[in-house]
Amino acid sequence: MRHKIPCFCDNTFTVDVPEEINLDTDPQLIEDILAGNFMNYTCSSCGKKHKPEFPLTVNWPGKGIVIETLPELDRGEFYRRKEDKNQVQARETIISYPELAERIAMYRDDLVPEAVESIKYYLLMKADETYPEADISVWYNAQTKTGLEFHIHGIKNNEVAVTRIPLPLYEKTLDDYKKNPKAEPFGSLRVKSYCSVQNMLRPDVLK
Repeated sequence: MRHKIPCFCDNTFTVDVPEEINLDTDPQLIEDILAGNFMNYTCSSCGKKHKPEFPLTVNWPGKGIVIETLPELDRGEFYRRKEDKNQVQARETIISYPELAERIAMYRDDLVPEAVESIKYYLLMKADETYPEADISVWYNAQTKTGLEFHIHGIKNNEVAVTRIPLPLYEKTLDDYKKNPKAEPFGSLRVKSYCSVQNMLRPDVLK
């Protein structure tokens, strides 16, 4: 689909934007998404790079995954919309392209999102106790030989803290989730088709 993108230089340019992609037939897109290069567009007049977000369906048949990706601007609308009885059962929702990149990294590493998001929640709670005035976010990055690596933003300006969680802790969290998926924090991590620690952090107006 063609979209117009306005630039700060007063130029408006038109780009072709995919509505659906397939990561099996076009695996290079996996690296593009993880690197933050997916759907970047350059103004034809001033050369400024733009990273707009448009609704996108991501298919990954090899993983049995269908992801409905929504722009960050649609977050409030998602919480207010009614359940769609005709929605494909295998579909999950992700809000924002950074979250899409993170979720693709989880599936690349064969991890279960509920367990990873639960670990993110505890990392956020610990960081909030230590740095109560900071606006902190935690992102899954990759699996190493010994565990899971997370990046923590917001502790210091222009710096990213790296923390590694031992693999046995992830495995125990996953086991706890499988035994009782409705226990906390697992039960609060999911709202409809959207599983994210952001559901636990959203303002009351969106609950």
